[in-house]
Amino acid sequence: MSNLILLFLCLFLGVFLRKAKLFPENGHLALNSFVVNISLSSLSLYYIPKIAMNVQVLFPVAVQWLNILLAIPFFILIGRKLKWSKGMIGAVIMGAGLGNSSFIGIPVIHALYGESGMKTVMLVDQPGGFVALFTVGIAVANYFSGGKSTASETILKIIKYPPFIAFSIAVLLNVFSLQIPTDLDQVFEKLGATTVPLALVSVGSQLRWQKFNSETRPLLLALSFKLLLFPLIIFVLYFFVFNQRGEMIEISFLEAGMAPMITAGIIANTHHLYPKLTNLIIGIGIPISFVTLAFWYFVMHYFI
Repeated sequence: MSNLILLFLCLFLGVFLRKAKLFPENGHLALNSFVVNISLSSLSLYYIPKIAMNVQVLFPVAVQWLNILLAIPFFILIGRKLKWSKGMIGAVIMGAGLGNSSFIGIPVIHALYGESGMKTVMLVDQPGGFVALFTVGIAVANYFSGGKSTASETILKIIKYPPFIAFSIAVLLNVFSLQIPTDLDQVFEKLGATTVPLALVSVGSQLRWQKFNSETRPLLLALSFKLLLFPLIIFVLYFFVFNQRGEMIEISFLEAGMAPMITAGIIANTHHLYPKLTNLIIGIGIPISFVTLAFWYFVMHYFI
């Protein structure tokens, strides 16, 4: 219960601090930078070395890859049928093609599964969402915006990114069964613990209502795919086709229903892919996702 209270309290604090003008304009950028570069890196170094590697770890890693790889043909076909512009198709793919496995995923999974769930979240977020975003996501943004980035530029961005460096070190520690000194491990644990409150305050400070007219249909289709259709696909695929069970699979399924990824929206905006539409997908998708996640959570426990 305390984790759920923390979740909604921090969201409210973010909204309150912005409304009361106690939060600097664009102050969320500083929080985001700390969460991404310090908190998430610390979580990787704390949890990844402790994961027992087996075939089942492929399921959480695959969630984000399946998300964007299914979103691309889905929205290209729909976009062409509805005569959307190339830029709008790209915006919807970026908005609906990746989930918020860290800023929303970590607090939600921590509230439901506690510390044990964080190992799975790291698998969804790092080799899943992060690598998918900076490879397929960047390629989508470049193609639909008409921009060009070389493969070497993309690779360089990935290997210089602090969470990727931390993840790579953590994987090596796991593979070679090396233990981090206890005192340093506790430091990583404490830094990682800042992820939940800071991420939620940041998200709360960014929640804004915007009017929309021409964006109604692409917005509804994007959120329907991200919050309803894709989780349904993972539900059937993981629980029935592959007949998998256990906490790791449950968390992987819930991560499939997370809100749209904020970082993917930022990249779409920097490529000028309908910024208003992208912001609406994220801004409306986040609060709605709490309702749809509750629905999927009860569906899972009813049928599984």
